[in-house]
Amino acid sequence: MNKLSAFFYRISTGWVALAALIAFLVFSVLTLPAETQRTDLYSQGLGSPDTSLFYTGDQLVKMAEAYGEEGRAAFIEARWSFDLAFPFIYSFFYLTAISYLFNKLVKPGSRWRIFNLIPILGLVFDLAENSATTSVMAVYPRLLPTAILLAQIFTPLKWFFVGLGTILLVGLVIAWGVRGFIVRSEKTI
Repeated sequence: MNKLSAFFYRISTGWVALAALIAFLVFSVLTLPAETQRTDLYSQGLGSPDTSLFYTGDQLVKMAEAYGEEGRAAFIEARWSFDLAFPFIYSFFYLTAISYLFNKLVKPGSRWRIFNLIPILGLVFDLAENSATTSVMAVYPRLLPTAILLAQIFTPLKWFFVGLGTILLVGLVIAWGVRGFIVRSEKTI
């Protein structure tokens, strides 16, 4: 883990973090609206498991039913195309931005610096969620109780770590801004 953490500290310059932010924003603007429309078309108002925070096994099965055969095929295709790329894109942005800001704010050798890897857990659980939910969609109307259970576990874990990464990033941006303000204030005194 320490080697992986150190790798992201090495590559996370301001330019790399900015490029990752731009890629994240461009992908979000160009891809997410169309995918949301497509989901709305098939889900009949039930939504998608990957945009829900929590759902029961029964709700997941109802989603699979509501999607219909064509919708389930589209769901599976989206999870292994668009929703395969998106977790890597947002995770790379979070990893580089958090690592860049930690480099500015936290001294090398601090035990806190390993927290730059939190976004990797969001990525892992996002991909695990995709695997579980596509398994459910692929075999419907048969039921895979293990996949249904795992989907219910992986989805909130994904959102927990994505949320934790967001909170960490926002906190670091605020700390960096406050530190910059204090340094500028001290120079004018």
